[in-house]
This record gives sequence, structure tokens and C-alpha cells, in this order.
Amino acid sequence: MDSFDPALVAVRSAHFIGGRYVAGAAALDVARPSDGVVYADLPIADAELVDRAVEDAWHAFKTSDWARCAPRERARVMRRWAELIEADVETLARLESVGSTRPIRDAAQWDVPFTAEGIRFYSEFADKVGGEVAATRPDHLGMIVAEPYGVIGAIAPWNFPLVMASWKIAPALAAGNAVVLKPSELTPFSTLRLAELAIEAGVPAGIFNVVQGDGRTTGDALVRHPKIAKVTFTGSSKTGAAIMSACAETGTKPCTLELGGKSPQIVFADAPDLDLVARRVAGAITGNAGQVCVAGSRLIVERSAAPRLIDGIGAVFQALKAGHTWAPGTTLSPIISAGQAQRIDGIVARTVQQGAQIATGGGRIAVEGEGAFYAPTILTDVTTESEAVREEVFGPVLTVQTFDDEDEALALASHEKYGLASGVHTSDLSRALRAMRSLEAGTVWINRYGRTSDFVIPTGGYKQSGLGKDLGRHAFEANLRFKSVLIDLNQGA
Repeated sequence: MDSFDPALVAVRSAHFIGGRYVAGAAALDVARPSDGVVYADLPIADAELVDRAVEDAWHAFKTSDWARCAPRERARVMRRWAELIEADVETLARLESVGSTRPIRDAAQWDVPFTAEGIRFYSEFADKVGGEVAATRPDHLGMIVAEPYGVIGAIAPWNFPLVMASWKIAPALAAGNAVVLKPSELTPFSTLRLAELAIEAGVPAGIFNVVQGDGRTTGDALVRHPKIAKVTFTGSSKTGAAIMSACAETGTKPCTLELGGKSPQIVFADAPDLDLVARRVAGAITGNAGQVCVAGSRLIVERSAAPRLIDGIGAVFQALKAGHTWAPGTTLSPIISAGQAQRIDGIVARTVQQGAQIATGGGRIAVEGEGAFYAPTILTDVTTESEAVREEVFGPVLTVQTFDDEDEALALASHEKYGLASGVHTSDLSRALRAMRSLEAGTVWINRYGRTSDFVIPTGGYKQSGLGKDLGRHAFEANLRFKSVLIDLNQGA
């Protein structure tokens, strides 16, 4: 998609409740990450407005045909929604790009189509999962009946606004639930257009609502609402723990949490094509400028292969072009905010003070305007106690540790807090499978790093990296509750 003028992108500063826009008093400035320009203001939904949105969703769940219609009809509406999203790629991609860290080319070629395909994927579950008949004695009939929860409270992050919202909305709606979504206050606008298109596709008013606001006010009111039956959240481990606590305090409602990561990439010297591995490792920490939960931020490489691999990664880093998200040549995204860029720089500086060396990068990049850009950085001579090894940086910062044998590699890969994803690069299948068994991570990629463009394999973490799964069949089933039924066939005979 061609470049565009960000000043010409119109946004709606509002909530979307009951199938229509609802205005609110301006409360937050929303800035473009690429140049720091404030381009919109945003209302904050207080507890009263959140209550209105949840009540609308509850009423729609109870009175519309969404949960009670023939499942194929629900699937048909969702497929129509996916088609409308694909047809609206120019509008959605520009909305996504102007206010987020997603370059226009990536938004148009990946984010929008991926969002549509995710909705289409989950639509096909609508009439495929309905419960089961239990094995009982002949004069009994036992059934396990699948039912939607009711109203799902969803909180989406800022790093992939459309995609991550769809991961939560699509399985919930396919299962027959209503959803109240709070997008990030940093990237609030593309999901409003998603809600508009849902209504156009035939999703009943009130089944999908969007409330704007921050976590402290809007998010907290949403997860604590007594008619929110389940919560799904993607974000930091600290916030995830607070959400779990709020859910426990207000009814022990279930929650799905995809949280922080500090994911290792183990590279053995026998890995096929070290030049390819270098590009793969580099892409896993510079995609979206490292602002990815599963970013491969810890390189653990066999000592003999380290110099060549570090040089190859550094060459990839040097070739990246930082630029505005609305410029088609941009290959390195901005950091979401100046404050986050400063945080990244602070972690790098303190890690250097702890004894690390900067092999390449380190520091802010000057780009026209006041945007927040950070140079892709390699830190060597780190230890397990180094801050950049212990803490999630959420930026393009790669730490490097070396090993001499397999046991040492696996020991270095283990992290005391995180277990979201991991990568293993080797030509020895037995070694790869041993590593897979040993790694405490929700996802292990072997001779690759990153998801495919389908939705079959679930994602989710171990330890403080989360609870439950997004994607796959598991995400759909997590939006259902199961009722046990036992019928005595002898009665009334």
C-alpha cells in the first residue's frame, strides 16, 4: 500500500455501545508513535458507562438470536464480517498504522488479512463443538452440554491492536457470547471500525461493544463487573496478576491471560545454514521493534558459532530502516511512546553498568519529527543476573550468552519468571526433542521462530507468562462452560 498523509486519517473519539457510537468527554491525548503528534483525544469510560455497556451486552445475549440461533447462521454472519474486513483493508490499515507501531505495508498485507482470517477460522467452530454423550449404563443417558458464558470482558494490548483484539473477540462470539472490549488507550481507534463492520455483517447490536479508557478506571471496572462471566487479557505479568486478583474478589470468574515473556533462542553450532539462522534470530527481536510478547530476546549460542552469528545478526540490524509507519519503506517500527523508549534505554545503560558490552546499536535513533525510535541492540558479556536478561525489555534488544554443551544451554534457557516461547536451532532431531522436553515454555519452535499464518496451534505461557490459551481449539473451548446432564430412562416407563 502506498504512503499516506496521517493528517487526513479521520478517527472517532467515542465508545461503541449497543450498535452505535456513544460520545464522552475528552480525557486523554492520543499521540502518534511515529512523530509524537497528538492527533486525537479519548474519553474514559467510568464505572457507570462500563455498567451500561455490560448491561447492553447482557441484554443482547439474553434477547437476541446470537446465542440461540442455528450455529451455521452465526458462522455465516462471522464469515460475512471477515469479508467486510478484507474489503475495508485501506481504511483499517491506515487506522492501524497512523496510531500504532505497525508500518502501513505490514498492516495492509498482514494485520488486516490476519484479523479477517482469524474471524473466519473461529466461525467454523460454531457448529463443530456441541458437547458429548457420556458412557453410562444402558438405562441412563449422560450428556455434557456446551453453553456460552454470557458476557466476556476482553482487554487488548497496543502492540497489534486489530490482531490481538480479534484473538479475543472471534472465539468468544463464535461460541455464542457477547463481548465488551477495552482496547489500549494508546491505540484505540481501529477496533471501533471493527465493531462498525460487525454490525454491518449482521452481528446483533450489543453483542460486540467497545469501551475506551485506561486500565485503572475502565479496565478495573470491566473485570470487576458482576455480569462479566469471564475475562481475557493480553499484557504485562504485573497487570495480569492484578486482573486475577480482581476476578477472585468479584466472583472467582475464570480468566485467560497471555502475559510477559523473556524467550530464549538456543542455537547449536550444527544448525543448518547459520546465515539463515542469523536472519531468523534478528527478525524475532526486531519485528515490530521487539514489541512482541514472544520476541526472541535471549540468544543462547554455542561458543564456536557465536562470532559468525553475532556478525550476521548485526548486519541485519544495520540494514533496517527506521521511519514513520505511513512510509512504505519503513522496516523498523517506532517504539510506542517516548516514555517506553526511555525505559528501554535505561535497561540497556544499567546492563552495561553491570558489565555487559554493546556489540551494536544502543541508544535512540533520530528520525524526522519527535517519534520514539530505538536502535536494534546486541548486548554481549551478560549474565543471568543482568537486568536485560532478567526483565522483559519490550524493545529491539538482544542479549547473548554462550555455552559449551547441551546441559549448559538448557540451564541458561531456563528463566525464573517467564515461560512464554522458545526456539531451538539444530540439525540433530534427538537433541531438538530433548530440548523441547526440557524447556519450560508454552511454545517451542524448532528451526524456525514465530507463528505461521494459521490459527490451529494455540499460544500461551508457563510460569508468570500466563494462564490458558489463545488460538487453536483451546481458545474456542475456553469460551464455553459445560453442563452435566444425567437422565434416568426407567422413570415414567
